[in-house]
Order: sequence, then C-alpha cells, then structure tokens
Amino acid sequence: MSKTDTNDRQKIALITGASRGLGAAMAETLTAQGWHVVALGRTLGALEELDDRIKAKGGSATLAAMDITQDDAMRHLCRDIHDRWGHLDLWVHTAIHAPPMTPADHITLKDWDKCVAINMRATGFLIPMVTPLLAAAPERASVLFVDDPAAQGKFMGAYAASKSAQIALARAWQLESAKTGPRVLIEAASPMPTGTRARFYPGENRDSLTPCREEAARLASLITG
Repeated sequence: MSKTDTNDRQKIALITGASRGLGAAMAETLTAQGWHVVALGRTLGALEELDDRIKAKGGSATLAAMDITQDDAMRHLCRDIHDRWGHLDLWVHTAIHAPPMTPADHITLKDWDKCVAINMRATGFLIPMVTPLLAAAPERASVLFVDDPAAQGKFMGAYAASKSAQIALARAWQLESAKTGPRVLIEAASPMPTGTRARFYPGENRDSLTPCREEAARLASLITG
C-alpha cells in the first residue's frame, strides 16, 4: 500500500472496487466528509487519479493496488490496516465483474470462473477477514453492499447469478450481525453511467442516468446519518 498522511482520529473506511464508478465516487464523497479511505482496486493508474482528486479537495487516502481474488494480498491488506489503525469503521464493497452479455448456453468457463471468483468467492473470503477490524471500531461499524436488481433477464446469467449469490450472503450476514454488529446495509443503487451498466445497455441514453457522485452522496448519508 502507498500511504498518505492521515489524522489518527479520522474514521477509516475500506472501499473494495474503488478505482472507478461508484466505488471511486464513494471514496471522494467520504474523504470530503473527513474520512480516511483505504482505496482498493486493480488499476494503479486509476487509483492515482482518484488520489489526485481526493488531495485536490483536501482529503486523504491510502492506495491499495491489489487483486481482490488473491487471498494472500487480502490477508496482508487486513494485517496492514490492523497494524496502522487497529480497526475499520466502514467497509464499502463495490468490487464486481460483469462479463460480456451472452446466452446461458454460451457462457464460457473463463467468464463464469471470473464471476464466481470476484463476485462470490472474494466476498465470502473477505467477510471473515474484515469482521475483526470492524469489531474493533470504537463505535459500531458499518458495511455497505450494493444490490443490482435490474441485472436480470436475457444474456445476463453469469453476472446475475453471481451477484445474487453475493447479496444472499450479505443478507445472511445482515441477519446474523443485527444484535452484535457490524451494521450491514444492503442498498439497491440507482442506474448510473458505469462501465458495468454499459456492458448490458450499450445503446442507452446515459444522460438520463444518476451521476455516480449523486448516488454516492445518497448512500453516504445512509451510513453517516
């Protein structure tokens, strides 16, 4: 991880899938509100651009250019967070893989395996890894999962199936942690002009969609409100 200066009293958020789209917008929104964000994504260049935008507004972030499917990398990340801050106040999970649209009987094993690895397995691996960090927060910590109920129907089978499995796991965790914490939020996002949506609606008028920053502000208000 490359580090920037931060105040020890800042609340700490981990955003998985922070390089672009909603994840990047959440990082900008939270840092503008005084949070320090650990921004995880696979593309270092996109993370550095995000960091530039955050710094330009007086915020601070720690960049983690990592592949969420690499178990050892995620272990080291959680250990680094523990060693530096001792806890997390928030985990926002926006990392997702959307393969090309294809009929169910034409889904390649490569695309299916990648959906399972990112959308399902990585989520299941991270929950027990991140939970101790959330439990150590001075106040009750929160987790945000983003549902995508619109991703159903023809040619979306691999994405829809793996995303549904991710949300099913999140809902189980939400019920299990209702009394003990963390507070698990599962919110359906408004349609946004993201790369993921563009795969499924390539001819859509993107001017009619909700900007990622507006949706990030709405979701952040649910966390901090």
